[in-house]
Amino acid sequence: MYDSSKVIPGLLVFLILVTVPVWYNLFSKTSGNVPDPVIDRKYNECVRPAKTMRETHMVLLNEWRDRVVRDSDRSTITVDGAVYHRSLTNTCIKCHSNKAQFCDRCHNYMDVSPDCWDCHSFPEEEPHEAQ
Repeated sequence: MYDSSKVIPGLLVFLILVTVPVWYNLFSKTSGNVPDPVIDRKYNECVRPAKTMRETHMVLLNEWRDRVVRDSDRSTITVDGAVYHRSLTNTCIKCHSNKAQFCDRCHNYMDVSPDCWDCHSFPEEEPHEAQ
């Protein structure tokens, strides 16, 4: 190999520079500025366990939307004896009533813009006008 005395150290320096962020995150023992959403505890349980809701609440809300809007299925869900209606406004917002302190903290951190608020509004907010 030509100039192997320069190529091999160059590759090593390149690999070190490229992997610095990985090593830094691995050894820093922190996960960054992870948001801590504020939850109003009006009820003891949610429709699903907290870990599941953190990871897949968007899937659950999309399933509810599809069943209610597309299939006209407004039935209730019973979890551990508690009855929940398939409704963002009438079920979820009862406990998670502060959009800025709960929803926006995580959504801004993840840089996502859910389309829930195109149709729904929080009780203290005015409904959005159709564009």
